[in-house]
Amino acid sequence: MNDSLSRRGFLKVTAAGAVVPAFHVPPRRRATRPVAISSGNGLRSIEIAVKRMSKGESPVDAAVFGIEPVENDPDDTSVGYGGLPNENGVVELDSCVMDGPTGLAGAVASLRNIKNPSQVALRVMRETDHVLLVGEGALRFARAHGFPEENLLTERARKWWLNRKQRASSDDDWVSPDENKVEEREKSPQPQPRDSGTIHVGCVNEHGDIGGCTSTSGLSFKIPGRVGDSPLIGCGNYVDNDFGVAGSTGRGEAVIITNGASFIVHEMATGKTPTDACLSACKRVARMTKIDRLLVKPGQPNFRVNFYAINKKGEFGAASIYPSHFVVMTENGPRKRETAYLFDNV
Repeated sequence: MNDSLSRRGFLKVTAAGAVVPAFHVPPRRRATRPVAISSGNGLRSIEIAVKRMSKGESPVDAAVFGIEPVENDPDDTSVGYGGLPNENGVVELDSCVMDGPTGLAGAVASLRNIKNPSQVALRVMRETDHVLLVGEGALRFARAHGFPEENLLTERARKWWLNRKQRASSDDDWVSPDENKVEEREKSPQPQPRDSGTIHVGCVNEHGDIGGCTSTSGLSFKIPGRVGDSPLIGCGNYVDNDFGVAGSTGRGEAVIITNGASFIVHEMATGKTPTDACLSACKRVARMTKIDRLLVKPGQPNFRVNFYAINKKGEFGAASIYPSHFVVMTENGPRKRETAYLFDNV
């Protein structure tokens, strides 16, 4: 909710003493056509999602199956198969889904050997009484439901991991070929930045029902077992069928600390547009980032965070710490749009 919104403003107490939301959705304030929004890598995803919603599929299913091609793409090094590994060279995947009409959610974290974590998260939501399964438990659950295991580390990702390992420290026993002055037969891969890319897809159908999904391989070269915002309901993805859906990409730790997605949905519940709600979340991230190693200067983070949202009416918007872009699909077709943002450059 808005930082300046008091608890009294957010909640009201009935005569019987029950606490109920102070928000109300007027009749017919809902989308009249399917809408899907995504991070910049989700152009195929939103087209698939809208097509499936137009055929009657639920928004959460449409979001999950929209994300599948990106999870399967070895050239997207931040999601699914081909994702960059942890510091031990192992790919660990995270995802969560949330369904507006039922209010249910499902998630997996630190899942190994399964390239479509969002589909496993959907099974967690539909076939358990839990929300989040992690590590070995998530893998056992996926096996039980027939998901095939496979090596998710592509040759491209392996080379980037090995290159990073060779250059990480002058005090260990890993050395790169140029350090040994060996003529290289094959050009070494360029040092890889610490990718924190992710995909989020939020969907609203023509009935105003809402669903969302976020999927990632997490921060590249992370400490094994690290979990970011993507599998955490209310952080990397959140749905309230009365108000809207929001999700995020970028530095997961900052989004976890600020409960980014749920904060945006609460902001929309108070009447803010999706864009303004996302900007409020960016300002909250900047305000709550205080330590020097994460700042360019006071009040300005040195990392990227992007937020995306659609409200019940099908209005959409996105905002980021620094200039970025997103994609949206309406009856006018898929479009790439610039985000609103706080700062011009890092």
